[in-house]
Amino acid sequence: MSELAVKRGAVLPAKQSLFLVFCIGNERYALQAIEVAEVLPQLPLKAIPQAPHWVAGVFAYRSAVVPVIDLSALTFGQPAQARTSTRLVLVHYRPDEAMPAQLLGLILEQVTDTLRCNPADFQPYGLDNRQAPYLGPVREDAQGLLQWVRVADLLDEQVRALLFPSPPLELAQFEEQG
Repeated sequence: MSELAVKRGAVLPAKQSLFLVFCIGNERYALQAIEVAEVLPQLPLKAIPQAPHWVAGVFAYRSAVVPVIDLSALTFGQPAQARTSTRLVLVHYRPDEAMPAQLLGLILEQVTDTLRCNPADFQPYGLDNRQAPYLGPVREDAQGLLQWVRVADLLDEQVRALLFPSPPLELAQFEEQG
């Protein structure tokens, strides 16, 4: 059999993606790693007056002002616990494919693991949770259910306008307000 025939008959492996796994309370969640820009330790944040309770604040990062949300507070109303595994994860936030991605910080608990799997392994869980459209499909494994968090769906229009004003807040303006 020729090498070309072997290649044609070979079964292609399922498309694998890398996910960053974290917890909110005792529940496991995942972000697609391609959406993650950087994982940082917890950093001091400047509060944003009149923002929802789950907006943790902003910080200066590489000459830019980056808003940060606490995903635990957004999802269950309780702020993330300060643990050694609690991280500030910067993600590429792009609510619309026509818009350029912007950095958004997420405070996440127990950021200690990654998972490589086929994204098709995540299946709809049968609930229409309009209050949390960012909570996507689930995947079952030996540890239970793992839910995919969709970064593009994290913010509604009102909060997006607050966190990403147009024109963007310059670092000098941020420092003046501090």
